Amino acid sequence: MPHMTAPSDYGGITDWTPDELSDLSGKRFLITGGNSGIGFEAAKILARKNGDVVIACRDEEKGKQALAKLVNEGEGRCELLRMDLADMSSIRAAADEAKDRFGAIWGLVNNAGVMQTPKSKTKDGFELQLGTNHLGHFLWTALMMGQVDGRGGRVVTVASIAHKFGRIDFDNLMMERGYDRSRAYLRSKLANLLFAMELHRRLDAAGSKVKSVACHPGYSSTPLLSKTQNPLSRLVNGVSSAVFAQSPERGSWPTALAAADDRVVSGGYYGPTGFFDARGPVGDSDVEARALDEGVAKRLWEVSEELVGETLSV
Repeated sequence: MPHMTAPSDYGGITDWTPDELSDLSGKRFLITGGNSGIGFEAAKILARKNGDVVIACRDEEKGKQALAKLVNEGEGRCELLRMDLADMSSIRAAADEAKDRFGAIWGLVNNAGVMQTPKSKTKDGFELQLGTNHLGHFLWTALMMGQVDGRGGRVVTVASIAHKFGRIDFDNLMMERGYDRSRAYLRSKLANLLFAMELHRRLDAAGSKVKSVACHPGYSSTPLLSKTQNPLSRLVNGVSSAVFAQSPERGSWPTALAAADDRVVSGGYYGPTGFFDARGPVGDSDVEARALDEGVAKRLWEVSEELVGETLSV
């Protein structure tokens, strides 16, 4: 199946490093799951460039510990927002609080996620991985869209090379039948990219200066890999991580690029470009053709609005 590989469409970014970022003073970045892993490492990069960074996470104590490590990285403000993406009431409460506490958001970074969990549900009855990774962020974005800086701010969706193997089955979207933790994860990451591309198309049609930008960390050794409950998966992940994985710091570079570099374009997808996109130089990355299916993306958008009970207007 063909891929979309069009560096000229993305801006021609190659071999990117955080040193290329300009000073971010006065720009605010709100990162879900910013207390650990890729999210925390991206927060450090943005903070070092004097950006104002807000960590949104469900564990307040872990958030405070992460915040303590961030406050001296740069000249910007570092703050904490409690939110559980597996609970729509928590997302709504966090959005209300964010609107009261923060001004315009330059980068709304949808980073948090769960991976290969046993069959379980969110508080609102959604399959946990799709419910957290996609639906939680869909609702969060719908509620926060009006706060994204209209001068060129962006919604950043952290996807995965796993999207290349995902399938959306609208007849069994929550995998009530034949649950498989790996297939559920692949589905959630394909949903992330379908959402990012559809948001781009809608922003473009509306003539908005807000960008929808997607990225992926490649194959990075993060706490997410170690949290799978399957012993065989833990063993396989441990061996493959030792051989192939890059550090969380390197894995965070595409997120920092997508969130803060002025050259990124709406509809762009950025990540490692080396060995099967798992590691290597950061730049314009490949999107699997199924993630560009406008019919599937439109239907997923409409289903998502119905499930979360919120319209996402651009």
